[in-house]
Amino acid sequence: MPENFLDMDEVTIELDEDELEEIDKLAFAHHRDNREAAIRDLLDEWLKRRDD
Repeated sequence: MPENFLDMDEVTIELDEDELEEIDKLAFAHHRDNREAAIRDLLDEWLKRRDD
């Protein structure tokens, strides 16, 4: 694991099948089919909206 991730908290979420399908669509469209990148983007958007 890269050292820059060692100080991060761990988060576990549960997604239903419909949510995973939407994430996979986003991953395919914007992240070269990389589900983790799509989830990071969605989490970033959520955190930014929460701070507003």
